[in-house]
Parts: sequence; C-alpha cells; structure tokens
Amino acid sequence: MSKNVLGFVVLMMVAPLAAEGVPEFYRSVDRLVWVVEDIDQTLDQLRNLGFTDFEDLGVGNLDGTDFRGKPATGAYRVVSGRFGNVAVHWIQPSGGGNAFAEFLETHGSGVFSLMHRTPNLEALESEVKRMRDLGVSTLMGGSIDTQSDPIRFAFFDTEKKGKYVLGLIYFPGGNEGPLAVPSTNSSGRVVTQYAFAVKELEPVSEYWERLGFPAMGFTHGKLTNLKYRRRPADFDMRLGWQRHGKVVYEWIQSLRGPDVYIDHMKIHGEGFHHLAFGVDDMDKDIAWWTEKGHPESMSGGWGVEGKPGSGRFAYVDTQALGGTDVELLWNYPSE
Repeated sequence: MSKNVLGFVVLMMVAPLAAEGVPEFYRSVDRLVWVVEDIDQTLDQLRNLGFTDFEDLGVGNLDGTDFRGKPATGAYRVVSGRFGNVAVHWIQPSGGGNAFAEFLETHGSGVFSLMHRTPNLEALESEVKRMRDLGVSTLMGGSIDTQSDPIRFAFFDTEKKGKYVLGLIYFPGGNEGPLAVPSTNSSGRVVTQYAFAVKELEPVSEYWERLGFPAMGFTHGKLTNLKYRRRPADFDMRLGWQRHGKVVYEWIQSLRGPDVYIDHMKIHGEGFHHLAFGVDDMDKDIAWWTEKGHPESMSGGWGVEGKPGSGRFAYVDTQALGGTDVELLWNYPSE
C-alpha cells in the first residue's frame, strides 16, 4: 500500500448540483469503508459465506494525511473486495491519531463511510468548499500515490449529526491503482438497501437536508408475524427513507423493543446498521445463513400475507463479520 501524502487545495468554484441540491455523483455509492477490529476473523467469515472476491493489500500508513487539521499518525491493514456487488475496503487500524482508529475506539467494528466517486479533481475540491461553507469540515483527507497522478480522498466530519461519515474519492483517469477492487461478484448477491439505526429521525433528516440532500419520507406501517430471537415479539419502529441514489437509504427509529436496532445501539451507538439483500426463497436463505453460523435474529412481514404488495424481512446475526447485520428481503412476486 502506498504511503499517503498531501491534503487538498480548495478551489473557488461550484460543482454541478442535482435536483436535491447536491452533486450528481451522490447518486451512487462507489464503495464502503468498513473498519474492523480483527481483519483475519472478517476474512474467515467472508470465505465461509462464499464471499471470495477480495485481495489483502497489506499494511499502509497515514503519515502526511490530514486528520482534524493536524498530521494523521498510525498504520492500518486493508483488504479490498466485494460484499455482494458492493465494493468494500475493510480496514484494521493499528492505533495512532486517525479517523479509523477513532471510529474503532468509539463504535467498535462497523461501516465507517459511504464513499462517492467524483468525475474529476475540480468536483472533489468544489464539494470540499461547498461543505466547508455549510459548516462541515474535512475530518480526514489526503492522497495516495500511484504510478501516475495521485488518488485523492476526503472524509467529511458528518458522523456526529449525520450518523455516518460521508466520503469522496477521485481516481485520476479512472485508474484505481492500489485501491482497485475485483470486478467479479461470485456470490451473485445484490445490495438493495443501506440502513441506519438512530434514536430520532427528524434531527438527522434536517441535518442532511441542510447539506442539500433530500428530506426523509417517513412511514409507520403495520407489521405481521413478528419474531425476535426466533420467539413471538411485539417490536415497533418508524422508518425514514431517502431515495436520491440508486440504492435506497433506510433510517430506523425503534419505538418499542426488544429489537436488533436497540441491540446494535447498545454496542455501537447510532449509525450504520445493516445492508439488505433481496432473496427469492426466504426460508431457504435463512436456513443457509443459519447453517453458516449466522442465525435469524429478528423477522416479520408487511401487507396482507399472500397478496400483492406483501413481503417478508429477516435479519441474520452477522456481528462477527464486522459489527454490521444483514437483512434479507422478499417481496410477493409481481405478475
């Protein structure tokens, strides 16, 4: 892994904005940065689940990278790969003063950042300025050497109010260099949802709306056949939805537990909770994950069972994979 060097120069220009008031590159999540305490354990779990599209890039350091306005310190090990169709960098920090180590100390293992790819360096620098003008500083930023121009990245200090770290990355000429992720998805799984557990929905929605993202749409539907730890349950939650991207963002506020959202926040605090995969056969998939050591932790349904518009959801306990759950979603087949 190349040694990271200088930070960013902010240009006085405005990036093209989408309908919601944010640049078009926010339509797609390019990759996740997933911080873990034990990367070898994570790799073992990935292999056991059939996720084999990854590469161990070894140990790098953060010398020269800016962290909260000062030089970052510390080392980290990184594995690049895919969790289903989603590109991921799994990072195990080794102390020091940097955003990865701070996140691990505060939250434990979990998804640290959703990163978006800018089309050019000017767009990245323009967005750094736009965020700064809105009162959002760069948490950590810098560059990574390649054989040509350096890769540039920025993580914004959005976690406290926005509940996750918003990230940007620019690859000169589209060349991902040392951060290249395998293009294959041998698992065949496709992520259909990024989801977050929070104590209150409205303040988070207002925060992202102030930054130009769409306000959440709120729902509080009736659920059926509720189970928690495979026993009958009576949990309830409100949901907030953001649909500005190709993959929906779901925000979850627990109203009555016990449930997996409260469980998660007790250990990790508010923030990224799960990725969702669509499935064709819910019972078969639950049995498969259970056989692999990740049993169902919570489940239920919506709509009129057996009718169009209905469906089922089930969470499987993948905390050992890196502090993040997996949700399985099944929808009644459309005609």
